[in-house]
Amino acid sequence: MIKVHSYESMGTYDGPGLRLVVFLQGCPFRCRYCANPDTITLEGGTETDPSEIVKIAVSQKPFFGKKGGVTFSGGEPTVQAEALVPLVRELHENGINVCIDTNGGVWNRHVEELFETADLVLLDVKQFNAAKHMELTGRPNTRTLETARWLEEHGKPFWLRYVLVPGISDAEEDIRALGEHFGHKKGSGSGEGGSGYRMIRRVEILPYHTLGVNKYETLGIEYGLKDVPLNTPEQLRKAKELFDEYFDCAVLN
Repeated sequence: MIKVHSYESMGTYDGPGLRLVVFLQGCPFRCRYCANPDTITLEGGTETDPSEIVKIAVSQKPFFGKKGGVTFSGGEPTVQAEALVPLVRELHENGINVCIDTNGGVWNRHVEELFETADLVLLDVKQFNAAKHMELTGRPNTRTLETARWLEEHGKPFWLRYVLVPGISDAEEDIRALGEHFGHKKGSGSGEGGSGYRMIRRVEILPYHTLGVNKYETLGIEYGLKDVPLNTPEQLRKAKELFDEYFDCAVLN
């Protein structure tokens, strides 16, 4: 059984094409801006037979086209990696593309098998600066960066996703540090003359939003970034220009 929080049909922001997004329950991170705080705890969610998810996906397959498919998000889907692996294989047997949206912070043999099986990984790097990442998520970013390296070394394509939070993750020095580590344009990429990460297929700059704030009120939880404003057009423009110095596949969502 798999603990499902909710579904989104015809999603366009979580992978290529039109997708069925399955939000799973449970996450080890405590991101201060989490849009789905009700998915964090392992308690809750609906115990779902994997065959039900396959049934829903197959019913929506005509809308997926050549690029679409199913994305498992959360929460953090790798928390339930052992149960997801056979489900992903069954979806593949039905000709359905599968993406895993992950913070990369969980690792075991089931997670490794899940990443080997999936078609695409959407890797959320919350902050490249280790201390700021800890402050933002409550967890170190070491495992996330190791996950990125594993994907690169094993030839697994992935998207790099970065939420631009004013005053928290939008500093030029932080973006440049991330670009120097991952970038593949000439002159960037871990000091290796631009070799960088060749398996990165897309870099998504995600503007900060407060769409989940009402959930905190419902849960009786104080929202940790209540005084943080939304991005200004100038902040978004500047961030895009910085990312473009290091990547030729950066997009502002």
